[in-house]
Amino acid sequence: MTALTTRFLLFPAAVGAALFLGACSSASPEEESATAQEESVLQAEAITVSDPWVKAAAADEGMTAAFGVLTNEGDQDATITAAHAEEVSAMVELHEVVSGDDGNMVMQEKDGGFSVAAGAEHELSPGADHIMIMDLTEDLEPGVEVTITLEFEDGSTQEFTAPVKDFEGANENYDDDHEGHGDTDDHGDHGEDDDH
Repeated sequence: MTALTTRFLLFPAAVGAALFLGACSSASPEEESATAQEESVLQAEAITVSDPWVKAAAADEGMTAAFGVLTNEGDQDATITAAHAEEVSAMVELHEVVSGDDGNMVMQEKDGGFSVAAGAEHELSPGADHIMIMDLTEDLEPGVEVTITLEFEDGSTQEFTAPVKDFEGANENYDDDHEGHGDTDDHGDHGEDDDH
């Protein structure tokens, strides 16, 4: 075999090997995106919920609230944008308590949700931020548990259960946009609960 013939035989083989290696090493945009998502910690995986509880309420009262402590064990901030409690409620919102124009404390939906800084805690408590459970479909009696799903800014979700407790709280008012969601507004307090 001549040297010229040898070169022609080797060239196609080299090209084929390069194409084969390229096919093995290249990944589709979808695969690269999935890999990147796996490498970054989902916000739901970084958040833990401790000491959760829900105020006892009858269905005809219309609403109640859930409390607890959110801890971000990750190295990036996490934001809860929504919550659901489909077994007992047709509507759940993330609420805050602020001072109204008349000086009274009023409840309103919290714009942007609950943000928890990396390595920090965010407490949900009576008289402050809380998960508002409205349009109750059944009585919530002490001792039962409520399943709540948190939805995060990155689309991840986390589910936890919270026991129902008796709680006598002070009255708070809704702002104008939230009046009519229920028949009571005594789910919060400006002090501490003996069980919390």
